[in-house]
Parts: sequence; C-alpha cells; structure tokens
Amino acid sequence: MLGGAFDNQVLRTDPVRLIVDSEHEKWRLDRYVVELLPTLSRTRVQSLIRSGHILLQGSTVKPGEKIYAGQEVLVSEPLKMTTLIPEAGTLHILYEDQDLLVINKESGITVHPGAGISRGTLAGALLAYCSLSQIGGAERPGIVHRLDKETSGCLVVAKNDVAHHRLSQQFALRKVKKTYLALVQGIPTKTFGVIQAPIRRHPVHRHKMSVARPSEGRDAVTLYRVVTSALGMSWVECRPETGRTHQIRLHLKYLGYPVVGDPVYGKRGNFPRYFLHAWKLGFKHPTSGISMEFCAPLPAEIQIIPFPLTTAN
Repeated sequence: MLGGAFDNQVLRTDPVRLIVDSEHEKWRLDRYVVELLPTLSRTRVQSLIRSGHILLQGSTVKPGEKIYAGQEVLVSEPLKMTTLIPEAGTLHILYEDQDLLVINKESGITVHPGAGISRGTLAGALLAYCSLSQIGGAERPGIVHRLDKETSGCLVVAKNDVAHHRLSQQFALRKVKKTYLALVQGIPTKTFGVIQAPIRRHPVHRHKMSVARPSEGRDAVTLYRVVTSALGMSWVECRPETGRTHQIRLHLKYLGYPVVGDPVYGKRGNFPRYFLHAWKLGFKHPTSGISMEFCAPLPAEIQIIPFPLTTAN
C-alpha cells in the first residue's frame, strides 16, 4: 500500500525489453515505442531516446532511426515523483487479482493528471488503494490505456511492471477486444459496416482530431453495428481495431451520425455528458494466458433509449 505525497526522489523502473517484429519493420523508433507503450507520449519518448534512456541494440540513436525485425529496444524511464498524490475515491471494481484490476470508470473522472488537472483523478484513487506498475511514470501508475473524461466503462490497470508490459503489447498488437456503445444522432442507413479513415491532430483546433489523407494521418479502423433506433437516435455497437485519440467519436461524426451530447464533434444540447460507454473489454491474462472478458453495465443517465441487451452479443 502506498500513501502520502511523493517527494522529489528520482527513481528508475527496471528496463522494459521489446523485440521488434516483422509488422513494425522499418518504423521510426519513436513511433514504435509509442505504439507498444501507449501511456508514453511521442514527445516524452523522443526525450527519452535523446537522453539515452531508450536504447536500440544497446546503443543510443536518434528518434527517427529505422528499426528492423529481431532488434532489441530497451526502455528505462526515470521517474520523478513530484505530482501524483494518493487520494481517497470510489472505485467500481469489476475484477481484481495480484496482477491487475478491471475498473468500471464513471463519466466525469479524468484517468490521470495532465493539462492543469492534478487532483481527483482515477490514478490518484488507485494509488491510494494498492501498489501499481510504474512503467507509465509517476503520474500514470498502472495505467495501460485511457478513456476520455466523459467516457465511462471498462478500464484495465496493471499492478506490476510485467503485467503492464504484457498488457501493453496486447493493445499494441491489436489483440485486445474492445466493444463500445454509442448513442448517436440519426438512424444510419446501413445497419453495419467498417469505417476506415486515418486520423491526425486538427491543424487549427488542437483540442480536436480530424480525418486526414493516408499519407498525413495514422490508420484508424472502426467496425460498427446498429443495435436499435428510436426518437431519431440509435444505439450503435462499435469495435475499434485501432486505438487513436477520439477515434469512435470522430469516426461516427465522419459517418454522419455524431454521438449524442458530444460538444466537440456534435452538439452538447441539454445533455450532461456525451453518450459513449466502454461496454466490454477482452484480453489474455498477462500471467496465466487465459482469455478473459469483462462487461460494464450502462450507466442510468445515458439510457434515454432503453438498450436491448439480449440483441447485442
């Protein structure tokens, strides 16, 4: 159990060892590390490469160095314990063992500190509850993946570095099964389909993402299925095959059916939040290898159209 405020001590995690596979051959080193350790930002990774904390084949290289199958990448991030303070908070735990927790995150809770937010985060509540992996850094202990502040639902958290690394690899290799439910404006003309539209940061509005040309954005793929429709709105089941920022919200907007209550890609209206929920999460246990799937029930505040659970499997 960890408690109390962090001091200014600088710690270092055990190095994370990555072996490049053929799928990532000829990628830039910085892009590869971000892909496999998504809790690290591109800027942070580039800084770690330049400072010698990320090595390729045991040597320091530039962030843009091309990588090849079979090469070894060692990541050892220095951790400055200055920001995150363990805080009492309510955790809705769907599952827990010695390696991980699966949380049903409430809407309105920020996952980890950043951009002027240092208190009241899920990471702070988790740190007050148990010991966590430190791979993600001092501000993101145990955080393997993220949900936006208003998105509710399933989130997996790692208790140790081995579990964190193995779970991160599953996300990076697209082996994690993620199923979201979105209430959208309108009734899609096609009841199912695939949205393939590359995503990049919006060139003007930096808080937004935008659909881009293939050469300018990162590939993004979302499978969708309309579950039910009423009152000019539809429940849509979404299965993202990639994990880009704002992917589902942007892709549904691109399709022509923005998420209800979304002030960025649609309209807020009189709704307190946007209606996106991380419904199911499936992955292999990082220690046993057993396939596991978890389901977070829909919050009451977004069920303005009843969701027929029996029709969505």
